Amino acid sequence: MKNIKKTTDINRLLGAATALYGAAIMARPEWLAKPCALPLEPGGRVPRDTGLLIRAFGSRDLVIGLVMVAATGDDARRLATWCRVAADTSDAVVFGTQLPQKQARLKTAGAAISWAALCALSLRSIRS
Repeated sequence: MKNIKKTTDINRLLGAATALYGAAIMARPEWLAKPCALPLEPGGRVPRDTGLLIRAFGSRDLVIGLVMVAATGDDARRLATWCRVAADTSDAVVFGTQLPQKQARLKTAGAAISWAALCALSLRSIRS
């Protein structure tokens, strides 16, 4: 019997979490709009234009996350992960400088840059 080393692949887990989050904000754009302190319509609904942009973010996250999970080659997983890091870093810059409220800028940028760092660190779990 072969000696199989069992490890948790944190990179694939982060990819799955990214994909789930992307799908979630596509279905419920208010889950991103509210922490960003974006204007909502009466009743708490997200305006159509804002929802469109949030769904675009969600689809990006869904696709990158699925590639992180499903890619069979290490190079493809690394590339997908670097795409995730770049996307989250750019989100941190844009949200951290452009959101209307300081508290929302800090919270959203902090979450994005933390996720970027976590994904970058997860590159170590990809074994060649």
